[in-house]
Amino acid sequence: MQGVTMLKLFVQFLYFTFWILGIILIKNNLIVVIKKDTLEKILEFIENITMDKKTLIALGVLVYLISSFSSYVVFQARAASDSSYSAPVYENGELVDNDPKTEPCPLNGQLYSKSQREKWKLRRPLGIMVQNNSESRPQSGLSSADIVHEAVAEGGITRFLTIYYCEDPKIVGSVRSARIYFVKLLQGFGEYPLYAHVGGANTPGPADALGEIKDLDWYLYNDLDQFAVPFPNYWRDYDRLPGRATEHTVYTNTQKLWAFAKKSRDLTNVDENEVEWSKNWEPWKFVEDARTTDRGTVKSIKYGFWDDELGSAYTVSWAYDSVSNIYKRSNGGEPHIDLNTKEQLSAKNVIVVFADETAANDGYEGGQHLLYDVVGSDDVIIFKNGKAIKGTWEKLTEEDMMRFYDDKGDEVSLVSGKIWISILPTGNKVDYQSKLPSPKK
Repeated sequence: MQGVTMLKLFVQFLYFTFWILGIILIKNNLIVVIKKDTLEKILEFIENITMDKKTLIALGVLVYLISSFSSYVVFQARAASDSSYSAPVYENGELVDNDPKTEPCPLNGQLYSKSQREKWKLRRPLGIMVQNNSESRPQSGLSSADIVHEAVAEGGITRFLTIYYCEDPKIVGSVRSARIYFVKLLQGFGEYPLYAHVGGANTPGPADALGEIKDLDWYLYNDLDQFAVPFPNYWRDYDRLPGRATEHTVYTNTQKLWAFAKKSRDLTNVDENEVEWSKNWEPWKFVEDARTTDRGTVKSIKYGFWDDELGSAYTVSWAYDSVSNIYKRSNGGEPHIDLNTKEQLSAKNVIVVFADETAANDGYEGGQHLLYDVVGSDDVIIFKNGKAIKGTWEKLTEEDMMRFYDDKGDEVSLVSGKIWISILPTGNKVDYQSKLPSPKK
């Protein structure tokens, strides 16, 4: 009789389970009903039968089969109801966001998903110094920058101030030292923009970048010098580009830097006084791609920084694709690749800024620190939609963002998308023409 009692209890439990699962089944348009009188008949049958061992086993197997079948029906129904689910897609270790792109990035107008906007609205712009020594190529993370500024750091070797806000690559580098004119450019991106670098020019004089950082009250606040930010926010990777010198091995992660700034410096989208970084910041104006029939015929752009043998490794050229309306970058005669994506760097807007270049003459023993007059006004050429627009740039104060005007004095609206700004010494030549150069044989 003990076996019968146990079996009755199990049948009652099974009925209760069916009642719960029935809710799920009915929601999925599958109705499984065990009437109350049916349950009473099953219990009465069990009460009146004489249970031997074989019968008990047989009934146990039957109950097991019924419960297994019910579970199968339930989970198949659930799978059918979730048929709209799409598995996450990854490319090069990064999650691909396949949601609709409806939200414009404040820095460059490029459209992103609402989920990405939810991330960027809780942080502030992040500037990272990235080396462009030929040994440091291909760099990592340049294609994810909203804006890239390019200028000579020393000896004809260019360096990048990359600005991240709307994208968050996991690897950026190699990271190098600060320069004072890059600090002045970064000042135009709102209150206390984050600044990531490995040391910087610190010889007393007009090129003292680290001194400037202290004067701005950035030191140990929004300044994220590698020497004051612990591992793993920065790290050395000797295997990413094998055989490179040690100075080309420092990398960082944008997500880690934003998290460090939040936890250790109390800097998110607001500062320690609850002031929004964009309180007094005014973005550029943006427009959509021009119609195909309205696009220009300037197919190639080429310019250099220093006119010597070393400078040839830093000559830049851009090839315009009128179908996609993008400019593809080459550096030193070779396609410029991002190691993260294995793809050629590209931009929607290529802006060539002319600025006076002078030597700091500060007695620096390791070479010659440079100065660029990036506060003030000078000539500019803006390339967008296959056209070249000559005009002037203007940055009246260090806190202003550099702006671009045509020859009539009207501010030029940029095409929504990646922006690349190259700063050339005043008087340098920019060659652009309506046909692409012949490929090398």
